[in-house]
Amino acid sequence: MAENKTTRTENSVEDFLASVPEPRQSDAREVDALLTEVTGLPAALWGPSIVGYGKRHLVYESGRELDWFEIGFSPRKASTTLYLTEGFDGYDELLGRLGKHTTGKSCLYLKRLDDVDRDVLKELVTRSVSHLRGS
Repeated sequence: MAENKTTRTENSVEDFLASVPEPRQSDAREVDALLTEVTGLPAALWGPSIVGYGKRHLVYESGRELDWFEIGFSPRKASTTLYLTEGFDGYDELLGRLGKHTTGKSCLYLKRLDDVDRDVLKELVTRSVSHLRGS
């Protein structure tokens, strides 16, 4: 079975964030502060460009297993990508109030944080983490 390419590293999150060009760096630092507050966990770098919080072990129906983070983000060139848990079922009302964004299966894409309601974003992240933790 192939090994997961994106794994937790010992590389510095601070060094990574410092390397992100503006204006994406400011957004990344704000998202980092939000996810640290919500999870109560320190950030770790997963692969070369994903900042993740916490760790969980996943086992797929196929038998594939991997370690992954509870929640994370990556300051990509086109947008800041948040990696949420379990997708967006039941989040329609929050997403409707969030502001400009797009979604993938379990990814939330934000071109700029100034385009979204920060309180709604915090609620969305908090619900995602709570759902994962069963609280």
